[in-house]
Amino acid sequence: VMGVAAEVKGQLPVGFLVLKAGVERDGAEIVAEVVQMVRDQIGPVAVFKKAAIVGRLPKTRSGKVLRATMRKIADSEDYKVPATIEDPAVLDEISEALRTIGYAN
Repeated sequence: VMGVAAEVKGQLPVGFLVLKAGVERDGAEIVAEVVQMVRDQIGPVAVFKKAAIVGRLPKTRSGKVLRATMRKIADSEDYKVPATIEDPAVLDEISEALRTIGYAN
């Protein structure tokens, strides 16, 4: 989960879900369950409403998730591909997933 720019609230949480191998369920159903679980456990104050299912997350060779780069993609800002990224192609996958939920225009 990371924060993306929002006009009224400053930032809103957006989640990325990486499913276990062999999961055959509908993606929309999984996202709805996760959103409901957050609302049940944390409360509506969390304002968690959007998530996307992705195959993998962009990581550095040492295993750190590139949240700042993902945030820039979501906010439609210019970004540089970090030299330490494990696989630059994953950023295109993240961009596509964000477009499906209304970000990264």
